[in-house]
Amino acid sequence: MTDDRSDSRIAQAHTAAAELRVLIGKLKRRLRERMALDGITLSQLSVLSHLDREGPATISELARVENVRPQSMGATVAGMQAAGLLNGEPDPGDGRRHLLSLTPMAREKIRTTRAAREDWLFHAIRERYNASEQDALARGIGLLKRLVDD
Repeated sequence: MTDDRSDSRIAQAHTAAAELRVLIGKLKRRLRERMALDGITLSQLSVLSHLDREGPATISELARVENVRPQSMGATVAGMQAAGLLNGEPDPGDGRRHLLSLTPMAREKIRTTRAAREDWLFHAIRERYNASEQDALARGIGLLKRLVDD
């Protein structure tokens, strides 16, 4: 005999997973709309974000992370270097490789983009939710963190 509560919890978890996936996709699109890309493609933005989080990397490392061929990443990186977003210098451990890092201009673009997205979120939360809903949202964020924290 099956436990009806167990079955309903399983169904609830499936529904929550599907709704959360859709919701996160919509939130990502909304945040993307708030970005000041200034001619930066989404693949370039992904490279900038990776270098900001993880530090300098080679073209091969970036290609592996972005799941593209090194030749494709080389073209992306060349455009970013020409735009003044990346610096390249020999790897101190292996002079045959070049490490790519962010320029001050790239760091400023990242900072302003993040600030614009956080500002939109801040205003949306303040305008759309009352105090008790904001408290519930804050508690929900803690629960969501547990999904991604190891």
